[in-house]
Amino acid sequence: MPKPSKTLSIVLAFFAIYVIWGSTYLLNKIAVSELPPFLLASIRFISAGIIIFIIAKIIGVSIAITAEQLKNTVIAGFLFLTFGNGVVVWALKYVDSGFTALEISAQPLVVLIMMRILQGKKISAMSYVGVFLGFIGIYLLVSQKQIISQENQLLGMAMIFVCMISWAYGSLFVGKANLPSNYFVNTGYQMLFGGLMLVIASLAFGETWSAPTHWSPNVIWSIVLLIIFGSIVAFTSFNYLLKVVSPEKVSTSTYVNPIIALILGWWILDETINLQSIIAAIILLTGVYFINSKRRFRPRSIGR
Repeated sequence: MPKPSKTLSIVLAFFAIYVIWGSTYLLNKIAVSELPPFLLASIRFISAGIIIFIIAKIIGVSIAITAEQLKNTVIAGFLFLTFGNGVVVWALKYVDSGFTALEISAQPLVVLIMMRILQGKKISAMSYVGVFLGFIGIYLLVSQKQIISQENQLLGMAMIFVCMISWAYGSLFVGKANLPSNYFVNTGYQMLFGGLMLVIASLAFGETWSAPTHWSPNVIWSIVLLIIFGSIVAFTSFNYLLKVVSPEKVSTSTYVNPIIALILGWWILDETINLQSIIAAIILLTGVYFINSKRRFRPRSIGR
């Protein structure tokens, strides 16, 4: 059993990835309505990375890392942020924030399948039921007429699924990779390198850049909240949890994220929640429950 202080840290970290990340779909949807997606994501992550290093300097935390750790943070930054998040932000131009969160709720299913393929991990009978329900839920979600009929919305949802594969592989990679032992510093490097690669993507796709003076107050506040809470607080918590609990446990944030995203999207952006979406959500989340119901909580060693 983890020590009381460690237990509290784990609980707070799960709160961050459950609740804070549930609101980032709304914030990204608001910001991407005015800003190009890769530019938006690069601003968020580079700013967060710089702030993290400034805080580390102030509190006397060393940001020195080895060449191997540097390489691994670049890989993780690409898998999680450059591709895994940047393309999701692009998809939010065409897909409702609630639908996006609901599709990503199938993340444990993807993690489980990749663990089976890459690590040879056995799948329990309960997990097979979960995988079956997960695929049914995804089908019900993407087969809705309003999704199929809207331009680029089906493509956006397909790209979100590809991003889920990137996140799943990143979760397995980080669980075993040699990374900075300080989770705050680890997050800073991933944010910085992930953001720099997003700048390259923004330039490669010819996005139009603009100064903050041309942004609306809603966009500015969305970016500020994304940087401080969605990036620094939640992503640091995410990296911490990947080292102390299993990837499947970390992916259970998808129980709560879509519920918060659906409610916020409906309440603030007037996004539609119909019966088929509700049924898809229930089936998807039930599948996720079956996938994780037999998992045992095994804290990982922090130091490497």
